[in-house]
Amino acid sequence: MNKLGDVRVAEGGGLWVVISCTFGIYSLATLRRYLSNEVIYNDEFFALTSLLLLTSLLGFIDDILGWKKGLPIWVRVLFIAPISLPLIVIKAGVSTVSIPLVGVVDFGILYPLVLVPIGVLGAANAFNMIAGYNGLEASMGLTLMLFTAIFSYVKGIDLVFECSLIMASALAVFLRFNWYPAKVFPGNTLTYAVGAYYASLVILGNMEKFGVLLYTLYFIEFILFIRGVKDGIYKENFGIPKNDGTLKQPYDKIYSLTHLAIVILEKSGIKPTEVKVTLTLTSLQILVGMIVLMTTLLSLI
Repeated sequence: MNKLGDVRVAEGGGLWVVISCTFGIYSLATLRRYLSNEVIYNDEFFALTSLLLLTSLLGFIDDILGWKKGLPIWVRVLFIAPISLPLIVIKAGVSTVSIPLVGVVDFGILYPLVLVPIGVLGAANAFNMIAGYNGLEASMGLTLMLFTAIFSYVKGIDLVFECSLIMASALAVFLRFNWYPAKVFPGNTLTYAVGAYYASLVILGNMEKFGVLLYTLYFIEFILFIRGVKDGIYKENFGIPKNDGTLKQPYDKIYSLTHLAIVILEKSGIKPTEVKVTLTLTSLQILVGMIVLMTTLLSLI
């Protein structure tokens, strides 16, 4: 993919990110309990790890079945929705939500029973949409987690700050092996898990406005995906590799941000390679993160 030749690479490497993050959260809970005798956040800790493991299990099954032979879309949707049960059980989040362009809305009991599953389902599937390039998913996830950590630190949300740094650490280590040329692919094991984990942190921190805005690129990706469906194309993110190692746009129109990155690089006089596409999209996510972080924090002053 994005390369000439046939090189076999291990799939489902996101499993180790999930395991590392899970043990990181358990270690944090243990340190709080034995060193400072604190038992706060125990429900949240175990809800996070339960959701993380369940979501990654679904992704791992999908990876085992094979690319293009995995679980049908309706099965993924059917199974990801109840995976949010750990958050529903602890009645995670606050029903009063600040929505961009709308304002503050109180959803009452509908928040934990309806909006939480929708949020987890949407974030998990959306994070899986910007993928297919060495280091891309891990880089995007790392960027999301770091900006979430900064925002939660400023607002004093200790739980989200600590747990986002744990996931960021796991992704940073994984990126070492997933960077071009990748020795292991993340698979849906990672994408579903990181997306659902991100949604969980946003919900637990009652930071929906920030979380939705930080996810802007994924909303754009969804719009481009719908554009492809309207044109009768179920798009692939991959570029077409050329003999000189560069990539060219696979379609006449842009149906993914990865296609847009290739076009931007070409228009800028830069040869679009797999690494440069990954760096371009990660840079865009950093730009979005900086804008969202500054505007959101300024609105709190």
